[in-house]
Amino acid sequence: MKHRFWAALVLSSFSVTSFCQADWPMLGGSPARNMANPNAKGIPQAWSIKKGAQKNILWSTELGTTTYGAVVVAGGKIFIGSNNERPKDPAITGDKGILYAFDAATGKFLWQNVHDKLPDPDLNDWAKQGIASSPTVEGDKLFYVSNRAELVCLSTVGEGAKGKVLWTLDMIKDLEVFPCFLAMSSPVVVGDLVYVLTGNGVDHGTHKVPHPKAPSFIAVNKNTGKVVWQDASPGEAIMEGQWGSPCAYQLKDSWQVAFPGGDGILYGFDAKTGKKLWSFNGNPKKAEFKPGGRGEKSYFMVNPVFHDGLIYIGTGNNPDDGPGVGHLFCIDPSKAKPGEYTDLTPTQDNFKLGGANDSSGLVWHLGGKVEPKPEEGREVHYGRTLSTVAIADGLVYAAEMDGFLHCLDAKTGKKYWDHDLKDGTWASPVVADGKVFMGTDSGDVYLFAHGKEKNELPKIDMEQSIKAGPTVDGNTLYIQNGTTLYAIRAK
Repeated sequence: MKHRFWAALVLSSFSVTSFCQADWPMLGGSPARNMANPNAKGIPQAWSIKKGAQKNILWSTELGTTTYGAVVVAGGKIFIGSNNERPKDPAITGDKGILYAFDAATGKFLWQNVHDKLPDPDLNDWAKQGIASSPTVEGDKLFYVSNRAELVCLSTVGEGAKGKVLWTLDMIKDLEVFPCFLAMSSPVVVGDLVYVLTGNGVDHGTHKVPHPKAPSFIAVNKNTGKVVWQDASPGEAIMEGQWGSPCAYQLKDSWQVAFPGGDGILYGFDAKTGKKLWSFNGNPKKAEFKPGGRGEKSYFMVNPVFHDGLIYIGTGNNPDDGPGVGHLFCIDPSKAKPGEYTDLTPTQDNFKLGGANDSSGLVWHLGGKVEPKPEEGREVHYGRTLSTVAIADGLVYAAEMDGFLHCLDAKTGKKYWDHDLKDGTWASPVVADGKVFMGTDSGDVYLFAHGKEKNELPKIDMEQSIKAGPTVDGNTLYIQNGTTLYAIRAK
């Protein structure tokens, strides 16, 4: 990001702590990271934030001036990161990273945790971008990555005007990580371990990775903050930054974690031991990476999603480099050979199914250039994406950065419909209460009836860019437009 930064899923001894159905305690709601809430009921399909004509607005509250992360709801509280351009505490001024806590019922500000900037923001902590990591709550603990590339554990109870810090892992000091522009991964918790991408990346002055041996993925003891295992798989192959987040899932009798690498490879690990189990290369063999987004080789900017035994993920690039060729994959991690590392990438180029590919982990693929080049219409089947997918009732909803939303069959990849959003998007689609919510850079929230046939509902004007999908908690929808957080409920 040359001028600005942006933002963006049991063994008895190794289980995921259950959470209240009404809560949405992490990005995607659960370690699987699926952006669909099956328990939501009564969410309005129309609202207005216009002054003097508000409709179905329960409350609203100011954030900073730049907010990228998703809203997290747990234990009657809301947690979200932002910057400090509109201070809640007049005594705390200047460019800071802020983690806010609000009362979910009223929007009342409860407390905040504050982080100073790193010494060289242009390299590691881009100006006025605040905290872009979506936090994760488990019980009375909250985990997030600060703008200083720290994995932070707070008490959700708070302590006066600020959160009580239980421990902090400084990934720059302790692990020699070099975050590119901003560290922003959203943690996931399984048993006693917290998993997160460190944000290790390139120095844009040299386009090289200063610390290729530093870990890209880590598992940390949630009670002590001590690193249990780490992996630096991309090493010098990191193309730019590593801004995605992991998902975790149970496969047969063990837990695995999937990490989206900055080399365009998705890695699967044994969650407990850190043993590398499988990998999947998201780029055709002949694709090349060129700084500035000029090449066709991409990396992962989003979270993998695990659903019904399969993993879904799309490739992307730094949004400042614009749109380009992308790929959307459905991968079967169970194809990995028991007891040994397995490359699940198809042996044929361009992800064509059939023949030797039958033994790979690829279930289906959407992407690449349209050949021959069309005289009219789009030149790509699927473009670069910054969006995590949403899956419900056998349908997967996937958005492109260039502003197209697709509805596909989750098992086969068959396209049922797509829609031109008339603007770009960094947000993820969200499915809840029989509706699909899709935000855009122009501030519109598109609504569709969930289903195989396209049924567009009236869109909503949120006045400012929507960089994250909404969060649905029970009968309330929470959405932020960069500067203001809204609670929306039918009245």
